[in-house]
Amino acid sequence: MPRRTPRNALDRLRTPRGFHGFLKTASVCALIAGLLSPLSPALAAGETNAEVTAAEAAANDHCGGQCSDILPPGQNGNATLAQILLNQAFGTQPAHAEDQLGPYASLATGYTGLTNDKINTFFNDASFGVPAGQVASTVRPAGRDDVTIVRDKKTGVPHITGTTRYGTEFGAGYAAAQDRLWLMDLFRHVGRGQLTPFAGGAPANQGLEQQFWRSAPYTEDDLEAQIESAAAKAGERGELALADVDAYVAGVNAYIDASDKGRYFPGEYVLTGHKDAITNAGTIERFKRTDLIALASVIGSLFGAGGGGEVNNALSLLAAQEKYGVTEGTKVWESFRQRNDPEAVLTQQDGSFPYLPTPDDPQGRALPDAGSVEPEPLVYDRTGSAGAAGATGASAKSAEAAVTSARRGMSNALVVSGEHTASGHPVAVFGPQTGYFAPQLLMLQEIQGPGISARGASFAGLSMYVELGRGQDYAWSATTSGQDIIDTYAVELCQDDYHYLYRGTCTPMEKVERHNAWKPTVADSTAAGSYTMRVWRTKYGPVESRATVGGKKVAYTTLRSSYLHEADSIIGFQMLNDPEYLNSPERFQGAVQHINYTFNWFYADSEHTAYYNSGDNPLRANGVDAEFPVWARPAYEWQSWDPADNTARYTGASAHPQSVDQDYYISWNNKQAKGYPAASWGNGSVHRGNLLDDRVKKLVAEGGVTRTALVKAMAEAGLADLRAEDVVPDLLKVVESAPVTDPAAKAAVDRLKAWLSQGGGLRTETSAGSRKYAHADAIRTLDAWWPLLVKAEFEPGLGAGLYTAFTRNLPVDESPSAAHGPTGAHAGSAFQYGWWSYVDKDIRSVLGESVEGPLAHPYCGDGDLAACRDTLVSTLKEAAGRTAAQVYPGDDSCSAGDQWCADSVIHRTLGGIKHGGISWQNRPTYQQVVEFTSHR
Repeated sequence: MPRRTPRNALDRLRTPRGFHGFLKTASVCALIAGLLSPLSPALAAGETNAEVTAAEAAANDHCGGQCSDILPPGQNGNATLAQILLNQAFGTQPAHAEDQLGPYASLATGYTGLTNDKINTFFNDASFGVPAGQVASTVRPAGRDDVTIVRDKKTGVPHITGTTRYGTEFGAGYAAAQDRLWLMDLFRHVGRGQLTPFAGGAPANQGLEQQFWRSAPYTEDDLEAQIESAAAKAGERGELALADVDAYVAGVNAYIDASDKGRYFPGEYVLTGHKDAITNAGTIERFKRTDLIALASVIGSLFGAGGGGEVNNALSLLAAQEKYGVTEGTKVWESFRQRNDPEAVLTQQDGSFPYLPTPDDPQGRALPDAGSVEPEPLVYDRTGSAGAAGATGASAKSAEAAVTSARRGMSNALVVSGEHTASGHPVAVFGPQTGYFAPQLLMLQEIQGPGISARGASFAGLSMYVELGRGQDYAWSATTSGQDIIDTYAVELCQDDYHYLYRGTCTPMEKVERHNAWKPTVADSTAAGSYTMRVWRTKYGPVESRATVGGKKVAYTTLRSSYLHEADSIIGFQMLNDPEYLNSPERFQGAVQHINYTFNWFYADSEHTAYYNSGDNPLRANGVDAEFPVWARPAYEWQSWDPADNTARYTGASAHPQSVDQDYYISWNNKQAKGYPAASWGNGSVHRGNLLDDRVKKLVAEGGVTRTALVKAMAEAGLADLRAEDVVPDLLKVVESAPVTDPAAKAAVDRLKAWLSQGGGLRTETSAGSRKYAHADAIRTLDAWWPLLVKAEFEPGLGAGLYTAFTRNLPVDESPSAAHGPTGAHAGSAFQYGWWSYVDKDIRSVLGESVEGPLAHPYCGDGDLAACRDTLVSTLKEAAGRTAAQVYPGDDSCSAGDQWCADSVIHRTLGGIKHGGISWQNRPTYQQVVEFTSHR
């Protein structure tokens, strides 16, 4: 295990982490020696009412010790300069920086022997309060007498208790800054498109600010207006939310002032040139309301905005029509799109929830002329390192690498009603899959105060309420649903390229710019440079690309219903934390209806379970097909759309997928319900949601489900190779439809069959810590085979052009090691996006099996079994011949051929502290295991 720096003088020079190795050991030691004089005051001993607080919280806790949670790597996301230098030089960790990483990682090999009394070997006890013997520290922030922050010895989680509402939220802000100040500062700059001047001009920083600011190019006036608007619309709750935000921000700023005065602020401020380690010169900018909206815009665009991609849809439709003709090409396109596949796994099992039906006669389509689409430039006037050769490509590549780990992570949930459990109480195992970062984007906390009683996780900088967690007698969580709330409009240009027709009037586009310049620092040696980011805004949203439609010049814009409404969801979260309000599953559904981002919400108390799909789903004009760009004309706008504040008519609450006390719920970003089309491609007959559904359905059929059984089901699904479990058996049926005589192919078949029969298609270590997979050769063979067989199966029939267009809509593969896939390397989340359903339906069709919602044409061997078999055998033989070094080529973290390392989960550093990789698991980042035993 890494050596741990004790919570002493060094620890009180607290600072967040995450830079590359940049100093020689001797220099590190010299710097540390010079940093030991300015110390923060010792935290106050437990002389306040910590014991009383624990007793009061426990009295309102109806979980009976059966609520648990986990959030790696650890609670402490701040590190002092000294701690950063020690970590870079010797690998030491500040206290509570990674003490949740080990238990989290150990579940991958420990779940098979799990029992109820061992659950907290792999999770934390998530009961309310802190037992007296476990109090590590008690603080009254800024000397206030209306709030205390108690931290426990085991994990260092803050337990915030206030006697006034203001004091409670002040304490929440103070605790957030204690644990995530650097991360909060980083992301408020990301949201404003100003990261490079703050943290340096590294390609990753350029990529982050470009990625997010393009989709939410807000001015300061926009940010301020959003929070005022959200509060004004919500009456008394809105006024309360505004007061909570102000108190929270005051708490953050109190910690900034205290840490600056005491010189225990995050060390990244020194390493990036904002503070001087010797004189303490420099400033840490205080927070304000609008910073929280900038933060929310980043989180919302990552996890809560479904839809988009209409231009790419148009390009693949045109390619299909060019290949097959308009009628047949449209049929082929629809069969691959799988808007409402009848074989797709569902979260809501009963009923139908029609949304965005496919129109018989689409109106207002604005499909681009062939070859005319050009992405809208974002960056201009590059100087210095920003203009160096390869700078543009490096920043674009880093943008994808930086965000897709989180964007593609999504989440999962397993919830079983009390009718099918051993205790008669519902059991839930659920959590968000938000990627792996250091420090983590989420942070744990408990908040107890007037109108607030909850423990769980919140995004750093937005933690005035618990966003995912538990209340006194209920728990809730969410998965990304991704239903379509984003549309693309074709605005007709007039006068020049920067004027457009808005309801018949030639209207100038609004130019919004950020001029960013940077210089080298200790943390980032990127040479000095600068550029200007420029976005052109229209009433229909920011310009994303340009094209011609029927010869007319247009700009394609993107409009999402949550644009200019990043703060609206605050009311829903406030209600989730309010024990006086939330006392039933129906009240839970009422609370999450106030959340305008696209999520699936799950609930469990001691008697009931519930589900609700949230999001502001705009009502489209009659005849509009939201899959494609439409003309920016009044006839095709959202119903009752008001561009002044981007509001419209939305589908009513009853139109959203929902239920109470279904036998069980599963979600892994799969299709929500019948008639409710998936915004993303790939929701067909094989989806990673099947890995959960198959296991939970079996448990429910057997009855007597326990927390242990549900955790085991989640853990096993998190190790399963979806291709191996649900597709390879049918592939082998085709391969073995005749004797396999080629020795290499026969050996590969035998390896795959042994993996399925003996290893269950799981990617597991031979033993804990071995860093070697059981059935490693079979796994290597499948990793190599999949992209080869997909291309050989589909490209001949589709043609190169259409095949390529479809791969832009949906990547072929997303195995754990697929750095070429949509998630990137070392991200944990896998098997969300791929051609598994296409292969499954096509192969079953070739085998003569029944297929609901088949592809429009057979592809493997043009539908001939023998020809299909030849294709599979030849590609299998080629895959079997590829070496481990070819399949796993290595990267900055792994040597070529290291299969385990290629799959491993590595926390991406956003600060100064680094962590080692852990064995692959496909599971939520933050996770709860809950079973309430009583109700108020």
